[in-house]
Formats: sequence, structure tokens, C-alpha cells
Amino acid sequence: MFVAILAALPILLTIILMVFYDWPAQKVMPLAWLVAIVIAGGYWGMPGQWLAGATIFGGLSAFNILVIVFGAIVLMNTLKNSGAIKTINKTFTDISPDRRIQAVIIAYLFVSFIEGAAGFGTPAALAGPLLVGLGFPPLAAAMVALIGDSVSVSFGAVGTPIFGGVSSILSGDILAQVEAAGFTQSEFLDQVGLWSALPHAIMGLAIPLIIVMVLTKLFGPERSFKPAFEVAPFAIFAGLAFSVPYVAIAAFVGPELPALGAGLISLAIVVPATKAGFLVPEETWDFAEQSDWDSDWIGDLKPGGGEDEELTISPLNAWMPYLLVSIILVATRVVGPLQSFLTSFSVSWEGILGTNLSYSFDYLYLPGTIPFMLVAFLTIFMHQMDGDVAKKTWVDSLKQIIPATIALVFAVGMVQVMLNSGEVTILEVGSMMDAMSTAAANMFQGVWPIFAPFIGLLGAFMSGSNTVSNILFSGFQYGVADSVGVSRIVILGLQVVGGAAGNMICVHNVVAACTTVGVLGQEGKVIRTNLVPAFVYALVVGIIGALSVSVFVPGLF
Repeated sequence: MFVAILAALPILLTIILMVFYDWPAQKVMPLAWLVAIVIAGGYWGMPGQWLAGATIFGGLSAFNILVIVFGAIVLMNTLKNSGAIKTINKTFTDISPDRRIQAVIIAYLFVSFIEGAAGFGTPAALAGPLLVGLGFPPLAAAMVALIGDSVSVSFGAVGTPIFGGVSSILSGDILAQVEAAGFTQSEFLDQVGLWSALPHAIMGLAIPLIIVMVLTKLFGPERSFKPAFEVAPFAIFAGLAFSVPYVAIAAFVGPELPALGAGLISLAIVVPATKAGFLVPEETWDFAEQSDWDSDWIGDLKPGGGEDEELTISPLNAWMPYLLVSIILVATRVVGPLQSFLTSFSVSWEGILGTNLSYSFDYLYLPGTIPFMLVAFLTIFMHQMDGDVAKKTWVDSLKQIIPATIALVFAVGMVQVMLNSGEVTILEVGSMMDAMSTAAANMFQGVWPIFAPFIGLLGAFMSGSNTVSNILFSGFQYGVADSVGVSRIVILGLQVVGGAAGNMICVHNVVAACTTVGVLGQEGKVIRTNLVPAFVYALVVGIIGALSVSVFVPGLF
């Protein structure tokens, strides 16, 4: 047990400093990496060559993630500065006067689409002010936008939590085991994506109704769930419109497009159906008069007034960049010759510093370059942006990712040191991650699938990111699954899903959402409220995972 606790010190330090002392990730992760270096070198006897090699490999792997993050951010900022986001927002204002319907479409479907396209806190920050502009109480807008930004998070920014998070463990012994099981790295990640999508999709049927239940119970004039159940058929319809293509895309295309593609498809289905009155209750539901609202519902941003913004971009032109992103992503992932052509452009480093760690940078195949940066550049001309505005957009986007750069480089570096600490050692426990995994397996052997999503949730809560949660805990989850003898793919899927559920309550996103709607200072209330659906989410998918590994796919790797 002493060895397991010693191995866990870098992660325990991360949890304590982030959760209890509010340290930001860019300060915590370098310190945690240093602790990992000291323990791996001092106790595990990891040679300096391996310590440096694992750290460099981690930093280079983080660079791949950052290219995707930068591409997503620069496209989003381009659309903001061109005026396209105002037009996109306007398309939602005339759909239905019923607040329950508006909440489902904007806080779930639109948020899911934006999560798939950009991720990293942008969905709630965009949807919150949009809801306030329609007349929602700002506090309600922050809560429901965060709850809605859950199902799609595992595939946010075209699959970064999987391609940037889970993939960080694919080196050394783990990669050898995966390949021995008959999977390529890509095939293994596709399977993890599918087993993230399946439990997500089940909760995806319930989240629209949960959003409305929070809205009517806490902010309705009746303070009752009854108005929520009146719109239950529509909420389930919206959930199905998203969940069905979501799983299909995960199964047949891969982890890049489930959120983005399902978001687009569900909006294309639900918005026209709503305008036609399909499953829309005859009686329109609304909030009470603003004079009757609780004082803490409103802050600096006053509700209403969002309908009168002057638009400079047509709806088709505003949506065109996202349509191009979707088309290009599908083409580059499905059309074999195009995929082969793009992946032929690669920079690699085999056997970093004499270790068995190898890095490759497929600079044209990464979604950050094609399509994100490419479409962002084309949008400058499509939307006739001023050259100085366009230049400032790219410069500001680069500045935006600097804190993430520091956090990710040291986080991935720390995890690689922990994963590879068993490569050259006299200890029988294997790597630091092996020691942690074996101890956890011995304690929770029969019920680990139920616990697995809560580990992911904890990681997202403390780091503010599903991607970082997956970087921190995927190796640990894989090791526990291996020790317990259950499917590693399913357990990693549960880790990814738990990290997505944690998005509802992670401090970074809650602060961002509250700030954008002007209720900064209400973060505690938002977290306490959203903790209930986040806990239910993790518990339900944990039960689904337990059934999967014991009944449905007991033999899955």
C-alpha cells in the first residue's frame, strides 16, 4: 500500500491543490510533473534518459492536442468577429415562444453542436448569453447550458478528449498489449469512442427532460416538475434526434464527428418539426414577471433584448463554415485515397533519446489544420472581414491557448513518466501507474465499472477539462481494468463519459458560464444544483458499464 500511495502522490497533489486551494492547472501541473520525476527517478530508479525521453514524448503529444485546440478556437473567434455568431443566434429566436422548447433546442442541441465544433468552455459561454437575450433568468441560463453541455463533451473539438486524452497512454506496454489484441491505435480509439457513445446516448435521451425539470422546478412560477412533464414527449424526441445519429457516427465514422454531426442533424430535424408544432404543447409556458424573480437570478446582464441585434451575415453564409468543417471531416476520414494522401505528410521521431517511445505529427491530417485552420482562413474571405480584424483574431487566439499549453505539456509529460517508470526498474510492482492500478483493483475488484465514471468526473471537476481528466486517469483506468480482468475498452469509455458528466460542475466552466451571463458569485449555487444531474449521470452510466462487462460484452478487450 505504501508503494501505491507513493506512486499516487503526483495525482493526489494535483487534486489537493486544484480542489482545496484553487490553484490553476498551469501552476499545478509543472509541480506535479516535478514530483513524478523525483519519485520515478529516486524510488523506481528510472534512468535520466527515460525521464527526459518520457517528458519530451509527453510534451510533443501535447503539441498535437494544442494544434486542435488552437484550430477550434481560431474558427470560433473568426465567427464571432465576423458577425456570424449573431446571425446563428438569431436563427433560434423565432422558433417557439415556449421557454421549455427554447431551452431544449439551445441548451442541448445547439450547445452539443458547438461542443463538437469547438469545445473547451465555448458552448456554455455562447448559449448562456443567447438564452438571456431571449428573456431567461441569467442564473437559469448558466445552469441549463452547463447541464446540456455533457453528452457531447467526450467528442468535443472533434474528438480531442479521445484523440488527445486517451491516446496519451498508447505507448510502451499498453501499446504492445493493444497491438497484440489485434488493434491498431486508430481502431482501439474508435472502439473507446463507441463505448463512450453508447452509455452517453442513453443519458442523451434524458438530459433534455432534466434541463426542463431544473428550469420549471427552480425558476418557474409554479416551482413544480409538472410543466416539465408536459413537454416530455418533445424532450424525448429531441433526445432521440441527437442520440441516434450520435451512436451511428461513432460506430461508422469515428470519434471526430459524433457531437458535431449529431448536433447538425438534430437541429435540422428538431427545428423544422418545432415550427410545424410537432409534439409542442398547446399551452405556452413562460417565466413569471421579472419583478417576481428572486434577486440572485439576475446580475449584470439584463434579460431580453437579444432579438433586435443588427445582422451583417446571411444565415446560410453564417452556417457555411460549420457545414464545410463537417463535409471536410467526413471526406478526410471516409474517402480512403484522400485519407492516405493527408497522412503521408508526417514528421516523426523514432526512439526518442534511445527509448522505445516514438512520436509522429501528421500535420495535414490533424483536425486543427484541416479543416479548422483552413476553414477559418477561408471564412475571412467568405465573410469579407477586415484584414486587421482577421489578424487580431489569430493573434488573440494564440494568446488564448498559452495557459492551456503550460498545463497540457506538463500534464502529459507527468503521465508519460508515470506510465513508463516500469520500463527500466528492479521493482516487481511495474510502473507507478501499475502500482496504483493494482491497489485499486484489490479494493474495488467486483464493482470497479460503477466507480470508473466517478474517477473521470473527479478529473474533470478538478482540471476543468475532459481531455485533461483522460490524460490524468486513462492509464490508471486501463491498469485497473487489466488487473480486475474486465474490458479495458469499456472502462476507458466510462472514464471518458465520467469526464463529460463532470463538465456540468467543473469550476472553470462554471466560472466562465456565470461570468458571461453576469452572475459571477453564484458559482456555488450552480455547482450544488448541477451536482445532482452530474452524480445521476455517472451512476447510470456506471451501471450500464457493469452490465456491459458482465453480460453484453464480457470478452471485449
